[in-house]
Amino acid sequence: MFAPGAEESCSPSKEPRKYGELVVLGYNGALPNGDRGRRKSRFALYKRSKANGVKPSTVHVISTPQASTVISCKSQHSISYTLSRNQTVVVEYTHDDDTDMFQVGRSTESPIDFVVTDTISGSQNSDETQITQSTISRFACRIVCDRNVPYTARIFAAGFDSSKNIFLGEKAAKWKNPDGHMDGLTTNGVLVMHPKGGFTEESKPGVWREISVCGDVYTLRETRSAQQRGKLVENETNVLQDGSLIDLCGATLLWRTADGLFHTPTQKHIEALRQEINAARPQCPVGLNTLAFPSINQKDVVEEKQPWAYLSCGHVHGYHNWGHRSDTEANERECPMCRTVGPYVPLWLGCEAGFYVDAGPPTHAFTPCGHVCSEKSAKYWSLIPLPHGTHAFHAACPFCATQLVGEQNVVKLIFQGPVD
Repeated sequence: MFAPGAEESCSPSKEPRKYGELVVLGYNGALPNGDRGRRKSRFALYKRSKANGVKPSTVHVISTPQASTVISCKSQHSISYTLSRNQTVVVEYTHDDDTDMFQVGRSTESPIDFVVTDTISGSQNSDETQITQSTISRFACRIVCDRNVPYTARIFAAGFDSSKNIFLGEKAAKWKNPDGHMDGLTTNGVLVMHPKGGFTEESKPGVWREISVCGDVYTLRETRSAQQRGKLVENETNVLQDGSLIDLCGATLLWRTADGLFHTPTQKHIEALRQEINAARPQCPVGLNTLAFPSINQKDVVEEKQPWAYLSCGHVHGYHNWGHRSDTEANERECPMCRTVGPYVPLWLGCEAGFYVDAGPPTHAFTPCGHVCSEKSAKYWSLIPLPHGTHAFHAACPFCATQLVGEQNVVKLIFQGPVD
């Protein structure tokens, strides 16, 4: 397959211990304007030099806002559940020596380890596009990792702010469980989907669930921000597994475990596949000019030798300006090889190694964006329903977040070798 040792940082035996990585769907290896600080397309979670996890301890029921302020001003973490104007339940959290906590959200304040902003469909080529009003929470979720074997990672809705507090106001969905402890949901919710069979060639999509502030699992609400919670799913947990998807209502993250990454293709492996394809000197069957995938660093600018494909049939050509039909849409052309009419787009190699379920050659393209990856990776993502808006789901290209279209969502590419 490939040499697992090619990327030593993924090796489970190296220190510091890596718990796993979060990869943002919709980016092909980096953010359009480049990765900067805590804002990037991929975030690695390492064992901290000193534990910073917390666990619930004392519960206070408070009848005046002043008393609530006194408790929340303490140096320790707390979650406040406002039941009414006159009653608030405050759950204090104490230090936990056995866990590390990592927080994800839109805020750039210091408690957030990984800053995430709204993913714009097809954003590889639209740096200027701005989100006017984000639906991602400033303190969206927290991931708590056990510092000891087997280094289990668990996800919880909401993150602690700069005052070390989580506030669930009067309008937030909240309740008291039969065992007496309080729980709640964030406004737009944190959804999680665990694939069946892990993140492998044989994996199948799981069912999307919602995670509560305390980490319980619920069926989805009728709409994203509905007041009424779903039903408790007692036989499922908030433990993340390799390939788990986390949706923050505006961005979707893929969780890869350290062990999963160790058995995943690396950037070097994908580059070797690119060079292998180019070394075979594929040709345009009409112009007979040699085609070549551009280097991984040239992901945005269409180059002269870049392969193009008719996505209805999969025939790969060089760029040409014929085949327009007056009865079709602007980007649709008639393939000169088989007369099939369909989208005609440049092909881009999928460079984010974390999205690959196997190390196969890049033979299939997503429709309509033209990102190329292995057959099993393409078919896996074509079956995954990703949350979109407040209650819609659709399959999307993991490399650019473009909604997939067509019967299969993916097409097998037909390359022509050199005629000499």
